[in-house]
Amino acid sequence: MRKRTLAREHCLKLLYQINLSGLEDIAAVLNDYWKNLPTPAEEEVIQFAERIVRGTIEQLTFIDMIISKYAENWNLERMAVIDRNVLRAATYELLFLAEEIPPKVVINESVNLAKKFSTEESGRFVNGVLDKINHSEPRISIPPAASS
Repeated sequence: MRKRTLAREHCLKLLYQINLSGLEDIAAVLNDYWKNLPTPAEEEVIQFAERIVRGTIEQLTFIDMIISKYAENWNLERMAVIDRNVLRAATYELLFLAEEIPPKVVINESVNLAKKFSTEESGRFVNGVLDKINHSEPRISIPPAASS
């Protein structure tokens, strides 16, 4: 599995854990997660996953507003936890990391994550929402230091 694909999978698992445990101590969740993996992850995978997790959490209110805008007839709280977190991480990548990651890659990998960890229907749902976001929302440039 490619490093960024693997990092996105870890990111989804981390966001799921954070979603269940709350936002109080993200550093502890990250530390425990990496420490308890059966096979240690490569540093590059850890860094990319944590970059997305931290960025997603930092921009959560904004990201949730964007998702709500394009997920017609869907309330965030009614979405499956996996689908919601796939959308959150992908929205962060689409809007904040667009200069380094092609939107097509982000959408494709997010659809695959939704299919793998949720349902086939989730893949279609995620694709539809992310496609609307990709074609409608402006990209946001952040300094590299702020995104690490």
